[in-house]
Amino acid sequence: MGTKPSRTAYRCPWQNPVAERWIGSCRRELLEHVVVFGERHLVRLIRSYLEYYHGDRSHLGLGKDAPNRRAVMQRPSVTAEVVALPRVGGLHHRYEWRVAA
Repeated sequence: MGTKPSRTAYRCPWQNPVAERWIGSCRRELLEHVVVFGERHLVRLIRSYLEYYHGDRSHLGLGKDAPNRRAVMQRPSVTAEVVALPRVGGLHHRYEWRVAA
């Protein structure tokens, strides 16, 4: 493949941008806003955050799309309203159009 391993300083954020970006966003967007009650709770929170991160959260490097692509929703009718779908226990949300009943 033409790639070669390179040594990096393990505590230097600019040398490992992928890990630092994910760890930093997980810390800022999740762990600074919740109180963790043990290892099982932390694992559950991180799994929930990973689903949100890959399925709902927009990424500037991907043209404001999520890694797991999602279709752009058009407004289905003039009576449609935007509804918030809670993610990560209500800490984050995904917004979609829903036709009012």
